[in-house]
Amino acid sequence: MKFFKPLIVLGGAVALAACSSDNNNPRNPDAEFFSLQVLHASPDAPPVNVFVDGVEVLSNVDYKEGSAQLGLQVREAPYSIRVDGILPGGDAAVIGPVDINFAADTVYTIAAINGVADIEPAILTQSGDASAGSARIFVLHATPGPGADFSLPVDVYVDAYSEPNAAIGTSAPFSFDFRGTIGPAELAPGDYQIRVTLAGDLDTVVYDSGRVPLAAGDDLTLAAVPNVDGGPAAVSLVALTGSGSAEFADVNVPTGLRIGHLSPDTPEVDVVVDGNIFLGNVPYPAVTDIGALPAATYNVAVQATINPGTFPIGPVDLDLEAGTWYTVLAVDFLANIEPLILSDDGRSVATNAKVRIVHASPTAQDVDIYVVAPGTDINTVDPTLSAVPFKANTGYLALPEGDYEVTVTPTGTKTAAIGPAAISIANGGVYTAIARDPLPGETEFGLVVLTDELVEGN
Repeated sequence: MKFFKPLIVLGGAVALAACSSDNNNPRNPDAEFFSLQVLHASPDAPPVNVFVDGVEVLSNVDYKEGSAQLGLQVREAPYSIRVDGILPGGDAAVIGPVDINFAADTVYTIAAINGVADIEPAILTQSGDASAGSARIFVLHATPGPGADFSLPVDVYVDAYSEPNAAIGTSAPFSFDFRGTIGPAELAPGDYQIRVTLAGDLDTVVYDSGRVPLAAGDDLTLAAVPNVDGGPAAVSLVALTGSGSAEFADVNVPTGLRIGHLSPDTPEVDVVVDGNIFLGNVPYPAVTDIGALPAATYNVAVQATINPGTFPIGPVDLDLEAGTWYTVLAVDFLANIEPLILSDDGRSVATNAKVRIVHASPTAQDVDIYVVAPGTDINTVDPTLSAVPFKANTGYLALPEGDYEVTVTPTGTKTAAIGPAAISIANGGVYTAIARDPLPGETEFGLVVLTDELVEGN
């Protein structure tokens, strides 16, 4: 996400000032200012660009990301606010343009909430500062329920932190529904535990923050947004801090791990985790599902199945973070075998598919990649991606659903090393395609096509 920090004149009448409502404009000492911050809280919407009076002020804001506060000058005329979704066929307005009048010395939060089919703005306002020596929180319920009325009433308990599984309900609950707010509420500095239950149901905890330290002067706008990272929690908390955003994920959100054997001349291997065989007799070019695991540091090694204790890779400590999924591939020929570690983005987007291509063929070297409609002669088009080196990945490309052919050629040529390989993708789907060397005894290169989704409960 990019924030435009310098002073920018919008239509000759508006200036982006520092992230404060104080007047720091020596040319107009009577000018008054307000602050504006934006949060992407629509779980299946694509990244967005934000416009003020037709000028793009925030770009590529993704889900659970929030902006710093932008200082804007108060004026008699309203400001025009528009949010555009970034789509494969061209950006489209998903909110607005909407005209809004802003008051001085006020912080405005515009959150894009609800699913993409029903996306809407929630506009929050607060003024003044927290009392000296206190922290302040302001909470938005931004998680719709499954019913047609999008209702998910909940109770929120904010208790002093004592231990991870302390009894819930020692504080009086705050009760609110989708689109509702709590606060601003002031709290004494200290460690807190925030837990959310279904309304009137202490046994159904849909969020547990664990330990949350609050310091004097903290002034947080919190949004309870849908959890898309796995585990039992229905929601996660995103905090807008004035200078950006941070997430307080549920304590039970897992990590995800997928392992693949992509070293073409290496025999079957065992994957050893914390001294025990996690996967045995893994052949080339097998790749597992993304399995849910508790977030932790794991000691990982790869050994030859026929010669246990001989490690071509590792042991190495891997820090696997909650809410992040990882793909670990054994790549290159046996003499130079090494791990290729990728971070996966499994969030489903309703408006397009996401496709990532990984170059794991040590023989192919630098390649051009074509992702085209079926039957397209690649001699008539430019590569989708050029000069992709061994071990590189393309990142996730946003593509409309449909049928495609993927062709991989040595860079600068039209001679197919892989493909054309047919793939079918759907909006909302997330896919990884791995370019590999030929199978043992064969001469044709190939693709390993995977669906990027977390598998839990196995």
